[in-house]
Amino acid sequence: MAPADVLLVSLGSTGGLRSADAELRAAIERAGARVAVATAAPQGDVRTLALTDLRWARAARSATRAALAEHRPRAVLYSTTTAALLWPEPGAIRYDAPSAANRPGRHGVWQRPVERRRLRDAPLLVPWAEGSLAETPAPHAPAVVVPIPVEPSVPAPAVPAERDIAAITYGANPHKKGLDRVLAAWAAARRDGEELVVAGTDHVPAAPGVRNAGRLPPEAYRALLRRARVFVTAPRREDYGIAQLEALADGCALVTTPAPGPYAALPLARALDPRLVPESDAGLADALRAALDEPAADGAERALRALAPFRRDAVDRTVAEELLPRLLAAG
Repeated sequence: MAPADVLLVSLGSTGGLRSADAELRAAIERAGARVAVATAAPQGDVRTLALTDLRWARAARSATRAALAEHRPRAVLYSTTTAALLWPEPGAIRYDAPSAANRPGRHGVWQRPVERRRLRDAPLLVPWAEGSLAETPAPHAPAVVVPIPVEPSVPAPAVPAERDIAAITYGANPHKKGLDRVLAAWAAARRDGEELVVAGTDHVPAAPGVRNAGRLPPEAYRALLRRARVFVTAPRREDYGIAQLEALADGCALVTTPAPGPYAALPLARALDPRLVPESDAGLADALRAALDEPAADGAERALRALAPFRRDAVDRTVAEELLPRLLAAG
């Protein structure tokens, strides 16, 4: 077997990470490189984040060791800082947010100091967003920002002109995504006949005008986005915001509050329609009504233009012209 150009170490602990890794692998391969993937063995749920990260880091180390012997790669790229914590060999690190930002207090008691060494000693960092890099502790390795590609789920002519769902939200982590804030705002803002669809979680309190769609395959979820007029969220922290970017790509107006974290979709939302980005959840109900009653002209078309840096062709150019040459040079 010929050596691989790049070994991608995939943690794969969530569906979102698996999808992001698949996109990155495809982009590197479109740039002409041979990619091998080392996937960490699935880990069961445990009580603390510190133990969770330890178990996943050990699984990533084991998968990396086996793949290094089999594929003899020119460069190694760890997807997430967790995958790199116990690395058997230095490599570039791809991540949405560092443990320094999303593992406060006891939640990151061992991860943060180890992560600082990895971020300093890695040959290259590959954050998902400029905000990810801004949260990265200094000193750190040089970086190339490579977003997750976001595309409309169907060609524009296939998107229904009439949208029969007033609003939708995604609450895979209800507390972190601020589902309680969204439901409170919806109770204040909704009118008879309007419905908020909640996707991504089975834990939705029964309330008038609220429908629980539960956990859905990606295709079914994107089909709901194409029917929705507004995507609403009020996160307590947002490490990236892929659900918001997908909503913009599928023609939803984005109503959101600011949140700590890289939150790549936030500056786009502010630029597209600042009325829909209240400074706190106290203004969320009014922002919802503005989005439903007075939508911005050409909002969907303007959103697609704003998403240009996140489209697949733009990400492919970054991978081919910046990421891959630096990966191979560093390896």
